[in-house]
Amino acid sequence: MSETQWLDDDEQRAWRRLATVMTLLPAALDAQLQRDAMLTHFAYFTLAMLSEAPGRALRMSELAARSSSSPSRLSHTVARLESRGWVRRQRATEDGRGQVAELTDEGYRALVATAPGHVAAVRENVLDALTRTQVDQLNEICAALLTKLDPDGILAPPMP
Repeated sequence: MSETQWLDDDEQRAWRRLATVMTLLPAALDAQLQRDAMLTHFAYFTLAMLSEAPGRALRMSELAARSSSSPSRLSHTVARLESRGWVRRQRATEDGRGQVAELTDEGYRALVATAPGHVAAVRENVLDALTRTQVDQLNEICAALLTKLDPDGILAPPMP
């Protein structure tokens, strides 16, 4: 068994700061979305994933993979979005197995109406605190981390 390679002071500081950001940022984004649209960040992300898909529809299994969610969590979220008329589920037509979640026109309008507040919260909580150089560095850092965490690019396909 190899010896533990402990974090040095700089690594420890960077890790703890990242861990704190990973705790505080989702709560801040959730608070804004709850206040403005009675949505969780996960529900907003689900709507956004559907809005970017061809025909604004995805198989539930693919949507779960893209949102890094369990099928159960996604199913509950989609059920809540269905009750608002923002998403509808139907049997997959190509093979009759599984279900497809489709963003409705009403859901798309709700997403479009909610997006400006969400973008403002992202700017306020992340981007406004950084210089342009730091934004570029953050992009590079996240790309490196995603190469390790999501090597197949399922959750975060490479961006131009």
